[in-house]
Amino acid sequence: MAELNPENPDKPLVVGIGGTTRAQSSTDRALRLALRAAEAAGANIVCFSGAFLSRLPHFAPEHQSRTDEQRELVETVRRADGLIVASPGYHGGVSGLVKNALDLLEDLRADERTYLDGRAVGLVVTAAGWQASVTTLEALRSIVHALRGWPTPIGASLNTSEPVFDAYGNCTDAKAANALDAVGRQVVEFAAHHSATSKRRPPGR
Repeated sequence: MAELNPENPDKPLVVGIGGTTRAQSSTDRALRLALRAAEAAGANIVCFSGAFLSRLPHFAPEHQSRTDEQRELVETVRRADGLIVASPGYHGGVSGLVKNALDLLEDLRADERTYLDGRAVGLVVTAAGWQASVTTLEALRSIVHALRGWPTPIGASLNTSEPVFDAYGNCTDAKAANALDAVGRQVVEFAAHHSATSKRRPPGR
């Protein structure tokens, strides 16, 4: 099961997707800090960590059957008001683990809100070097655009070849901590703004 904080239906729902197969990885820690910022900004949060993502079968569009985990991810994203996606930079690109989860969102294609339409998506990348972290962040932005989502203005790019986290998972780099906080806040701010705008929009528009 994904991890969920107590839900309040009046709060926006922000879904986190990311991490690696390694427990307490830098990517997992960064994702949780960004989600914590979203929660502090007034959101309900759900986290699909690397441990959960590792149980997802390879996405196969020609097969209609879905596992319980696949259905859980799709249904939770379907209800989401915003997302935070975190990936390690593997050889300059998004990890297969995270990309497989995002490919599964093809199941949202026929929804009234197609794919991630109308939802902000905060992006977080960790990599042992600036080149891989920056190129992976750009790749994630392109994926979100293809899914009709709105990447937040700030994306968090963390160079883990330098000290970033302590043994307790706290972010010791001030710039990285501020970026993760901004990612979480901007997702919630966009969700609140979009909700208010939608309520003011005349029927049929």
